[in-house]
Amino acid sequence: MQSLKIIHLITSVSISILCFNVALAQNEPLGLVSSATPEATASGAQILKKGGNAVDAAVAVAFTLGVTEPAMSGIGGRTMMILSLPNQEPIAIGGISLTPTILDSNIEKEDLTFYKQVSIPSQVKILSYVWKKYGSGRLKWEELLEPAIHYAEKGFINGVHRHHVFKRVQQKFIDNPYHNRELLVDNEIPAIGDIIKQPTLARTLKQLAANGGDDFYKGSIAREMAKDFKTNGGWITYDDLYHFPEPKEHKPLHVNYRGYDIYSFVPPGGGWQVLQVLNLLEQYDVNDLKENTNERTLALLHVLNISHNDRLDNAIKDYSNFQSEINKKISKKYAKALFENTDNTVKVNQEAEEKGQGETTHFSITDKAGIAVSVTSSVGAYFGSLTSTKKLGFFYNSYLKSLMGFGLNKSLEPNVNIPSSMSPSLVKKDGKNVLVIGTPGSKRIVSTISQLIQLWVDSQMSITDVIKEPRVHAIRNLAYIEDENITSKYLQEIRSKKFKITFPDYDLTNKSGLNAYFGGVHAIEYRNGQWKAAADPRRDGTTITVRYE
Repeated sequence: MQSLKIIHLITSVSISILCFNVALAQNEPLGLVSSATPEATASGAQILKKGGNAVDAAVAVAFTLGVTEPAMSGIGGRTMMILSLPNQEPIAIGGISLTPTILDSNIEKEDLTFYKQVSIPSQVKILSYVWKKYGSGRLKWEELLEPAIHYAEKGFINGVHRHHVFKRVQQKFIDNPYHNRELLVDNEIPAIGDIIKQPTLARTLKQLAANGGDDFYKGSIAREMAKDFKTNGGWITYDDLYHFPEPKEHKPLHVNYRGYDIYSFVPPGGGWQVLQVLNLLEQYDVNDLKENTNERTLALLHVLNISHNDRLDNAIKDYSNFQSEINKKISKKYAKALFENTDNTVKVNQEAEEKGQGETTHFSITDKAGIAVSVTSSVGAYFGSLTSTKKLGFFYNSYLKSLMGFGLNKSLEPNVNIPSSMSPSLVKKDGKNVLVIGTPGSKRIVSTISQLIQLWVDSQMSITDVIKEPRVHAIRNLAYIEDENITSKYLQEIRSKKFKITFPDYDLTNKSGLNAYFGGVHAIEYRNGQWKAAADPRRDGTTITVRYE
């Protein structure tokens, strides 16, 4: 019966897509789910329909994404959540990813391979915490894991974008001896339409469902992980898992952009940079930024370049005590000074973007009670470290390697909270939620979220139309351009501003000319008295609307 319910919900996804532009009345009781795979979206909708709230649904979606989009997230990674409860200030939860207690501080970055690049996973700890504290109380923990278990055991159909991701790591994935190979079909990467089953992961999820999240850190799963790292030269120990701290709650970072309250994730997330970019964009007249004109694109390239260079040149060194430094970074005064004192002589750096790093996933959910969640999860690079416990079946993250890519330029140290660009965000107007948004994409996360929020606020376009607009990214005077129809005249104008034109180092372009290199936005808006969910056509994402009886 469970399988029939899920299949029915997946069928409803196609209906949701056909009705993508149909707005929903504010007074109609409904829930909205937008995520990166149809299976995960269906899982969230199923939980809402059973009486769960948005937090319950978020737990189900996160676990299902780890099964159906394993290159991007999973229980071997980390999660950041912004939670908005009715009539309360938003809350930032999770995000922590610690280096092991004992490691080789003199190791070179190129030697951080396989098990040696893994930080202590935090996703299960965070999901368990939010369910216990903010879940509806109407659904059991094991009910929230049922959809993920189903897709691991019975399989899911490989999508177009997910196939392209497999192709990106094809040979490394096939040749790698450090995983159980259950994602391969006849020892080849799965084609579009192939059914992928993961029986080992299904058994692990069943164990988590039966024993609770603590089993991952203190039970037999933790012991198996510790044994795996010891056998294969990794650093994570049972003590690291056992003593992993409980999630902390923070006030999200906040700025006001042209009358809208923008909230984004605290360090170690990259939300401060999203807010900094919006402060920089306020230096322009709103009329110059309303549409995707040449002026708007030049403005975006200019401010994105300023902010990304500032992050690299003036890196936050201590993420354990960030408040005073971050308050400075997101102040209007600091943005004005950056804008007015830009050094356009920065040398072009072709290594400003690391290839294959920072692939992630994002989903957004709202429910009939007015709860909203904006959640970003990741395992670092595609399939994280490309290693998995053969007896447990999930992929470990690659965060120790990414630690050295944020301008820190220092050796590894124990118990360091690793920085990230992940920036789940939320927009309010007059105290009410009006936009729930986020995206994957390494450093492009900041570029994508900030330019979409700017366009959504300044142009008053729908979130559906905003997501379809061509995107840009800029760092170290490199201008990354998505628009394949850009004119040679305009390219020369960009070059005249001392930018070097470049295009993504890999092509994930779909039939509409949109490239998944620039993210995969999953968002929900409230505008003109109506709710609407949107999924990015650059990836395999979908939306579902749940109408309550």
